[in-house]
Amino acid sequence: MIKKLTSLFFICCFHFCFQLIAATKPDLLLAEVYHGNIDVQQYWVSEKLDGVRAYWDGKQLISRGGNAIAAPEWFVADFPSQKLDGELWLGRNKFADTLSIVSKHQAIDAQWQQIRYYIFELPNAEGTFTERIEAMQRLVQQHSSRYLMLVPQFRIADNAALQAKLSELESNGAEGLMLHRQDALYKTGRSSDLLKLKTYQDTEAEVIGYRPGKGKYKGMVGALIVKTPQGKEFAIGSGLTDALRQTPPEIGAVITYRYNGYTNNGIPRFARFLRVQQEF
Repeated sequence: MIKKLTSLFFICCFHFCFQLIAATKPDLLLAEVYHGNIDVQQYWVSEKLDGVRAYWDGKQLISRGGNAIAAPEWFVADFPSQKLDGELWLGRNKFADTLSIVSKHQAIDAQWQQIRYYIFELPNAEGTFTERIEAMQRLVQQHSSRYLMLVPQFRIADNAALQAKLSELESNGAEGLMLHRQDALYKTGRSSDLLKLKTYQDTEAEVIGYRPGKGKYKGMVGALIVKTPQGKEFAIGSGLTDALRQTPPEIGAVITYRYNGYTNNGIPRFARFLRVQQEF
C-alpha cells in the first residue's frame, strides 16, 4: 500500500511539473523578406531585435516553440491580462546570453532583472496596425512595469532613407529592420504585411562534421562542415568563438548562419556562424 501511494505521489508530481513546463504553441504572425518595390511610406519601421520571441497569453510567457517560460512572478506582476507578442531582450549581440537566461526551468532573479519584454503586436486585437500601436502605447503607460516596453516604431521617407537607416543601425550592432504595413489587420502565419530587412541573408544547416584547426586553433575545431536542406555541403569557420572551437555544436545540430548570395555552384558566399538553432 505504501509503495502504491509513493508511486502515485511521484506520478502526480511528474504531471504537475509537466503542466508547468508544457504550453500550447502560439500561432504567430511571421515575416516575409523585404523586396525593394514597395511604398515605404505605407509601413511602420522598427529595429529587428535579436532576442527570444515570447507570447504573453495574459497569465504566462510562452516561447515560439510552445514552452512555458519560467519568468519570475515579480517580472510579470504588472503585465496586462491582454495577449501580447514581443521579444525578451537583453541588448544587441546578446542572443546567446538572453536564451541562456530565459530557457532555465528555475529563474535566477539577478539575471532576469537585466531582461526587458519589448512588445510589437497585440494578437487578435481589432483595428489597423497603426491603431494597434496606439493601443500598445496606452497599455505600456497604464501598466507601470519597468520590464514592459514598446518596440519604437518610426516612419521612413523612401527606400534610400530606409537603406541609410539600416546601415546606421547595423553599424551599431543591430540585426536589421522590420516593416509592418500600417493598414494591416491582425493575422497569423507568414504574411507580406510584415517584412524583415537585413544586409545579409540567414538560414539553417545541419552539422555533419568538423575540420581540424591549424596554427593558434591547433587541437580545436577549425571549421564546421555543414549540409543544407538542398544537400549542399561546405565548411563554416568564420564566426566561431574559441569556446565553440573547443566545444563545438554536436553532429546533427542545426545552426543558423549568415551569407551574401551564392557561388556558381550554389554554395553560400561568405558564410558566417551565428548561433545554434533552438526553437525554444
